[in-house]
Amino acid sequence: MKKILFFLGFLLLTSCVSQQTSKKQAFNWEGANMYFLLTDRFQNGDKSNDVNFGRTEKTGVLRGFEGGDLRGIIQKLDDNYFSDLGINAIWMTPLVEQIHGATNEGTGNTYAFHGYWAKDWTALDPNFGTKADLKELVEKAHAKGIRIVLDAVINHTGPVTPIDPVYPNTWVRTAPQCKYNNYENTTACTLVANLPDILTESNKPAELPKMLVEKWKKEGRYESEVKSLDEFFTRTGYPRAPKYYIMKWLADYVQDLGVDGYRIDTVKHTNEDVWKDFQKVCQQAFAIYKTNNPEKVLDNQLFFTVGEVYGYGISQKQLYDFGDKKVNYYQNGFKSLINFDFKGDANKPYEELFSNYSKLLHSDLNGKTVMNYLTSHDDGSPFDKDRKRTYEAGTKLLLAPGISQVYYGDETARTLTVPGAEGDANLRSDMNWSDVKYNSGTQKLLTHYQKLGKFRANHPAIGAGVHKMVSSFPYWFTRTLNNDKVLIGLDLASGLKEVSVQGIFENGTKLHDAYSGKIVKVENGKVSINSEFYIVLLEKI
Repeated sequence: MKKILFFLGFLLLTSCVSQQTSKKQAFNWEGANMYFLLTDRFQNGDKSNDVNFGRTEKTGVLRGFEGGDLRGIIQKLDDNYFSDLGINAIWMTPLVEQIHGATNEGTGNTYAFHGYWAKDWTALDPNFGTKADLKELVEKAHAKGIRIVLDAVINHTGPVTPIDPVYPNTWVRTAPQCKYNNYENTTACTLVANLPDILTESNKPAELPKMLVEKWKKEGRYESEVKSLDEFFTRTGYPRAPKYYIMKWLADYVQDLGVDGYRIDTVKHTNEDVWKDFQKVCQQAFAIYKTNNPEKVLDNQLFFTVGEVYGYGISQKQLYDFGDKKVNYYQNGFKSLINFDFKGDANKPYEELFSNYSKLLHSDLNGKTVMNYLTSHDDGSPFDKDRKRTYEAGTKLLLAPGISQVYYGDETARTLTVPGAEGDANLRSDMNWSDVKYNSGTQKLLTHYQKLGKFRANHPAIGAGVHKMVSSFPYWFTRTLNNDKVLIGLDLASGLKEVSVQGIFENGTKLHDAYSGKIVKVENGKVSINSEFYIVLLEKI
C-alpha cells in the first residue's frame, strides 16, 4: 500500500512539475517554430480524392500526385504530431486549383502536385481537399495554438497544356524569358519557358478571363464571384488589374477562414510595391475576419508575411542587390524573408553562428526577422543531403535566432535521394511514416526534435531574444526576451555538469532541464545536473 501511495505521489509531483514548466510565453512570430510540408507528400487522409480531372498519365518518378491532402494533415493535428514537435505554425504548399494537364520537362510527365501552377485561385484543387477541410484544419490548428500559413503565387499562372489554355494577353506575358542579370530582366519576364508571367507591374484594368467566366458559370458560382469582386474593388478603390484580382482571391482565405499568414513565392520577380499592396489587402481581410469572428481570435498579432527572395541571406541585412538596383523588401510588406544563408552558416561553430545572428537581428534587422532552413522543396544542395548530421542539424536549426523552418521529414531523416528521381523530385519524397512507427533510430531522432521544438515553442526568447555566451568550454549561453530567460548547454560531457549562473538565476531558484526532465536548484551561484545527455535546456519553474 505504501508503494502504491508513493507511486501516486510521484505521479502527482511530476504532473505538477509538468504543469509548472509548460507555461508558454505569448506567441511571437520572430521566434516561431514553423513546419513546412508539401501537402501532396505528407499524409493521404482521403483516398477518394486521389485522382481528379483525368490526371492518369504516367509520370516521371515522384512527378505525379501521391495522394497527400488536407485530411491527412488534420489527422496528424488530431494525433498531436505537430504539438509534440513544438510546432506553432504550419506552412503548406499552395492549395488552389492547379492546371489539369501534365507537362513534360525532360523528366517524364509532371502534374502540378506541388501547387505552384495555378489555374483558378478561387477554388481549392480537389486533390488537396475542400474548403470545408481547410476550415476544419485552421480551426483545429488554432485550438492547439498553431498558426496556419498558406503559400501565395501572384507572379505566374500554371503552364499551358493541351487542356489548359493560356490566360489572355491582358493578364500575362509569355516572353521574354528572364536573364536574371538586372532588375528588369528579373521582373518583366517569364521565369522559365511556358510559365506565363502575370503583368504585375500593370495597373491597367483587365476583364475576367473567358476561361474563368465559363468555368464559374458551369460550376454555378459566377454571380457570387462577380458580386464579391465588385464589393472588393469598391471597398479598396484598386483598379481591376490582374494582380489585384489575385490578391483579392488569396485574401478571401484569410477573410473567410482566418488563415494567419502567407509565405510568398517568387518575390523578386515582381515590382516590390506588389507585396506592399498584398500585405495591406491581407491585413484588411484579417481584420474583417477578427471582427466577424471575435470568439475565434487568437491574439492581436498582425497578418504575417514571409518572402522567398531567392538568394537573399541575413548577411545582406535589409537590401537585396539586383546589380543595377537595390530593393528593401522589409519596407515593402514583409516581416520576414527566407534566409538562404543559413544552410552555409550552419557549418560554423555554435557560438559564431548564434552570436552573429543575434547581433544582426537586434541591430540592422531589429523588429524584423529571417526564416532559417536547412532543407526545402527546391534547394538541391541542402545542409545534410545524405542525412549524416541529423542531430547537429536539428540542434542548430531549433536553437538559432530567427524563425526555424522544419521541412517535413527533417525530424525523421526522410530520404533526399530516391532511385529514379531527377532533380527536385528527390527533395519531395513521401513522408516516411513507416520509419516513425517501426525504426528505433528514427524514433530517437524524432524525440530529439520534439524536446528542442517544445522548448523553443515555450520560450520565444530562443528565436527572438538576445544571445549571450556564458562559457566557451564547456559551452553555455543564455537567451533573454523581456521576462523570458533560458540557459542552454551544448556539447557537454555525459554525467555531472556544472555551470555558474551568477547574474542569471538567484540562489534557491528551481530550474527544469527540458532535455533530461530533471529538476535542479541554484546553490552558491551554481547549477549542477547529472544526466546522460550532451544537451541541457534550463528553464525557470
